[in-house]
Amino acid sequence: MTEDRNPSAGAPVRQPSDGMPSRLPDGALPARQFTSEMPSRQGMPGGAQGMPGGAQPGRQAMPVRQQAVRPPRPAGRHRRPVPASLPQSAPALVLAVPGSDTDLAAGPVSELTAVLRVDNPAVDVRAARLDGGGRSDPSDIRAVLADAAARRPAGAPCAVVIPLLATPNPPVLRRLREAVVASEVNAVISGFTNSNAMIAEALHIRLAEAGLARADRVRLFSIVTAADGILIVTVGGPDGAGAANVTSVLLAARLALPVITASLDGSPSVQDGVMRLKEMGVNRLAVAPCLIGPEASRSDLESMAVAAECAAPLGAHSNIAKLAAMAYGQAISQMEIPGEQLLMTPGHSRRRG
Repeated sequence: MTEDRNPSAGAPVRQPSDGMPSRLPDGALPARQFTSEMPSRQGMPGGAQGMPGGAQPGRQAMPVRQQAVRPPRPAGRHRRPVPASLPQSAPALVLAVPGSDTDLAAGPVSELTAVLRVDNPAVDVRAARLDGGGRSDPSDIRAVLADAAARRPAGAPCAVVIPLLATPNPPVLRRLREAVVASEVNAVISGFTNSNAMIAEALHIRLAEAGLARADRVRLFSIVTAADGILIVTVGGPDGAGAANVTSVLLAARLALPVITASLDGSPSVQDGVMRLKEMGVNRLAVAPCLIGPEASRSDLESMAVAAECAAPLGAHSNIAKLAAMAYGQAISQMEIPGEQLLMTPGHSRRRG
């Protein structure tokens, strides 16, 4: 290393020898290197005389920030099951209610239709009686479908028919298919899908409302009126009881109690379910009707309430309304609706045939 003195500063400046890095005195800053060469203005795109952003000649142009393109938001559990905007030609949502004496203007059917209309104002929500009086009865499924078809373009899907059933019921579904075929309209029959977890939650809430189960399994509160075994009662024979087995497993996990499924109109019977719970050491039995309401007769509901402590049916629980909206949204996402374009929210896609 050699040292030279700077005549202006008087401090020695070390000159690096070959292969040694430059080292500055403490507190000193490296000098900036300036160049007088400017890029040519000929042929450059952008602003005045080719300067980017219209910069003045002789001044260095500032970088232009490019707007970032955001990817579409992925589908999630809180997305809307039904698009927020629908054309007028969109199919109606028709709740097919089993039973000939069900009052559509009151009870759970009226409450469910009201909830669906409030949550989905763009959807034409209707309720129809599956076992009504035929086309002359305005509440019959055939008359409701005929009216829906008359208000939409010819040949277009006029309705998505959803049977108001918590579990599969083959005889009811058979009558529904025959009624839709007899109506001679373009309607789609859809049902609840992936419903076990939501129905198990609704059954838990109904049991808690009746004081037969803890409202929260995390809080270890001791409730004297809580039961030590649950019997889930369905309709639809072996098919309905078999479909509710997954629901019973989920409910047992929520309550940490034994849960057995039985059918009101088939096997395994209610008596079989009670005997199985007794064999498992259950002393206080509670019945959880896995029913919305219209699919069971009033005498069946009353007999359950007399035989054991019984929670209320599912009725117009919010989870039932969500399941109906999800079934409708899934059905229309696979349709071609004439007229205006169907505006879908993230998580929906249209299939073109």
